[in-house]
Amino acid sequence: MLKPKQRSYLKSLANPLKPLVHIGKEGLSESLLAQLDECLTSHELVKVSVLENSQLSAKVIASEVCEKTRSEFVQAIGNRFTLYRKNHEEPKIQLPK
Repeated sequence: MLKPKQRSYLKSLANPLKPLVHIGKEGLSESLLAQLDECLTSHELVKVSVLENSQLSAKVIASEVCEKTRSEFVQAIGNRFTLYRKNHEEPKIQLPK
């Protein structure tokens, strides 16, 4: 569980990021979840874009993705959301205490 200070720090890091994963009309498929899992392992902080032709909202998709990838929800703005999952083997982001 992220503390408010940590969430704020991650939001500041996520601001300049471009979305690495795009979710369209297919929704959450196994291949998309595998791609997200790989991105979270290598980058720790991932911005995801939900395309307009998707049938679900960004917040609904974000909650499902968090459950299935064991990641933390950082923020959702419009049709984009940001996820964080610490890489225990090679951490890249040092969170404030």
